[in-house]
Amino acid sequence: MAQLYFYYSAMNAGKSTSLLQSAYNYQERGMRSEIFTAAFDDRYGVGKVSSRIGLQSDAHLFSVDTNMFEEIKKLNDESDLSCVFVDESQFLTKKQVRQLTDVVDNLNIPVLAYGLRTDFLGETFEGSHYLLAWADKLFELKTVCHCGRKANFVVRLDENGNPVKAGAQVQVGGNDSYESMCRRHFRELVW
Repeated sequence: MAQLYFYYSAMNAGKSTSLLQSAYNYQERGMRSEIFTAAFDDRYGVGKVSSRIGLQSDAHLFSVDTNMFEEIKKLNDESDLSCVFVDESQFLTKKQVRQLTDVVDNLNIPVLAYGLRTDFLGETFEGSHYLLAWADKLFELKTVCHCGRKANFVVRLDENGNPVKAGAQVQVGGNDSYESMCRRHFRELVW
C-alpha cells in the first residue's frame, strides 16, 4: 500500500542527500522512480537536485501551476513508476499536496517529499503545512545549531551577516544567506 512521506528539517540536515540515496536504491534494484524539484531554484542548474556533499541527479520541475497528479500520471503511463521523490516540497501549494495524496491513493505510487518545515520567521510554508497535516508518515531529519543543540529553525542573514526579520517568504540561497539554529538562538535573533 503506497503512502505519502514527509521528511522535514532545517537547512543542512541532508534532505537532498537522503532523497538522492533513496532514489539510487530504487534504481539499483531496477525500479523506476522520478524526482521533482522547484523550478525557480536553479542554483545547481535547471532541473537538478544537488546535495552539499556532491551527489546530483536530474529532476522534473514543478511551479505553482504544475498539476502534480497529471505530470506523475503521464510518467507512470509511459512506464510503471515505483516511487516519486519531491525535493524542496515546502514550495508546493495546498492543491499540489492534495494532488500528491491522489497519486498515492489512486495510482498506488509512494511519494517521498523532502522540505523545510518553517521559513526564516518560524512560519510554516504552505507545502510543509499541508504535508505535516496530510502525510501518512512524518520523519524529522536533524541538524545542529552552532551551540550543539538540535536546530529546528532557519535564520536569514543579510549581506553583513545580520538577521533579517521581514521580507518575502521565499528567497533562494544557501549557507551565505541562511543559518540553522536551535529555538533559543533563533528567538534571540528573530523573535
